[in-house]
Amino acid sequence: MRIPQYYRRKGWQRFFAGMIIGGFISWFIFLFMFGTLQEKQTLLIEKQKEEIKDSKKYVSILQEDLKKLNKENKESLLVQEIKVKITNAEKFGLKSDSLDIFQAQEKIQEDLSDLLAKDLESVYKNNEIIEKTIENKTLKLNEKRYQVEIQKVGYFTTIEFYVELKFAD
Repeated sequence: MRIPQYYRRKGWQRFFAGMIIGGFISWFIFLFMFGTLQEKQTLLIEKQKEEIKDSKKYVSILQEDLKKLNKENKESLLVQEIKVKITNAEKFGLKSDSLDIFQAQEKIQEDLSDLLAKDLESVYKNNEIIEKTIENKTLKLNEKRYQVEIQKVGYFTTIEFYVELKFAD
């Protein structure tokens, strides 16, 4: 069996030439369409990579800020300062800016100095012990003995004690 010689017939030559040219044209159209689609996909992927990179940077910045805020909040929930104010010093003839009042406030603050840098919650839980510590304190001012009585306590990062003096028995 023999393959017919199509290269001598013009109709077959045109048919095969059309197939080859059509194949090339369709191949170029395919390459053009595929290249265009791939280029769009590549641009989309690059854009998404940039967005991911920016998002990761933004997230890392937010995490650092969150860590700083957590650290600041943790510090802010510690007792940082203790203030004592004597409310009725004028009643006993003591000036509110006198050295005796200042020394009395300092003595009370020294007794409470252990509270500095403690957790605010634990300090609040032990408020009865703290109040008893202050109320059992006897102060000697101008050759007179005074007993301390707590009127009001403010709990925050700065604990404020408002106390009154009364003569010790």
